[in-house]
Amino acid sequence: MKIDFKGITGEELSFKLNRIKLNPEDKLDIKPQFSRQVRKVNGNEKINVIALSVKIESTEKEPKPFDIQVTLAGVFEVDELTGANDERRFVIEATKTIYPYLRTAVANLTANAYIAPLNLPVISGPLFPEDRDQYAFAVSNDLN
Repeated sequence: MKIDFKGITGEELSFKLNRIKLNPEDKLDIKPQFSRQVRKVNGNEKINVIALSVKIESTEKEPKPFDIQVTLAGVFEVDELTGANDERRFVIEATKTIYPYLRTAVANLTANAYIAPLNLPVISGPLFPEDRDQYAFAVSNDLN
């Protein structure tokens, strides 16, 4: 399998400041929610788009100082995909490629709103639970 990263674009970048009052003893739990969408380009089966999103939303039960929605789309040219296993490995690798850009976009978005930048955690393994079995399989095969 050959993967060629062609580029990335922002599909959605939104920030909304919420005027909530927090007591100094209150602990703020941000809880970012991640999602991913995989698309193939019509007319060219080699071109794949992976859209990676993060959302932080305030609720009455769990107020947050801001709402954020960021979606970035990475474009990849993929050759020699041979079955579902290769497709899963591609999606995991593409997600790992896009995630640092997502982290940067969130940090920049919050910094540009003149608040303390939000730095999402560095993630060295799979971001999504459904990728964990495939990731463990790929790592163990790479060690053999």
